[in-house]
Amino acid sequence: MELLLMSDTHVPARARAVPSEVLDLVPRVDVVVHAGDWVDTATLDLLEARARRLVAVYGNNDGPALRARLPEVARAELAGLRLAVVHETGPAAGRERRCAERFPDADLLVFGHSHIPWDSVADGRLRLLNPGSPTDRRRQPHRTYMTATVTGGRLARVRLHRLPHPA
Repeated sequence: MELLLMSDTHVPARARAVPSEVLDLVPRVDVVVHAGDWVDTATLDLLEARARRLVAVYGNNDGPALRARLPEVARAELAGLRLAVVHETGPAAGRERRCAERFPDADLLVFGHSHIPWDSVADGRLRLLNPGSPTDRRRQPHRTYMTATVTGGRLARVRLHRLPHPA
């Protein structure tokens, strides 16, 4: 099972659109995971229309229209892998401990908010992934997203993709 992980798209506040490289992957993967801060409903509509399956949450910059359609925390079972998605996890210090306590029944937690790619393991069992942002690098060197493969109920491969600077 192939996954596309993204967060913090901030369209149209920080970018006009999700980059075509990312949009082109949407119909080709089994599941698209978006960890919030969409800003507009048009991007949600676009991903819902193109994705085979979308697992998504709202973020702190998402208004009432998005909050009416998306949960604060989403959970899904993906080929035996227990996924949780949330926008904010708090400061980096202590993140693994807090997340292991908050999501004891998850194998993978995808989160956003910081625009900083993150890949760690909490409590020897919970994988934490932040794909960064495909549209707004903030103080990071690149705009980013992730892809992952689930095999036999486990993450078999996680890849961070760096997008070129816009022309």
